[in-house]
Amino acid sequence: VQLQACGGGLVQAGGSLRLSCATSGNIFRGAIMGWYRQVPGEQREFVANITRDNNDNYADSVKGRFIIAKNNARNTVYLQMNTLKPEDTAVYYCRATVSPQRDYWGQGTQVTVSS
Repeated sequence: VQLQACGGGLVQAGGSLRLSCATSGNIFRGAIMGWYRQVPGEQREFVANITRDNNDNYADSVKGRFIIAKNNARNTVYLQMNTLKPEDTAVYYCRATVSPQRDYWGQGTQVTVSS
């Protein structure tokens, strides 16, 4: 199973980036799609997810700044990140959870926010 995440990069504080993550339709249609992030030396943390019926959830640290959305025709989930802060700097990972036994992660994309 492949999850292709892309869209990371370097941006100044206050700027925006959009991450995207594509997978197969078989996985996408049945999965809760989520984004997580990890800073070196720290645990991976939840950022946002969107359920099969399009209910979205956010970590308090990104609520009001980040938006998660799906494009069903493209089997792709997006994370629109606005008003970025230096503390948002991390490697961002896409996750597709169909069941406890079918839980998949992408390879990660680096987001760096300069002050």
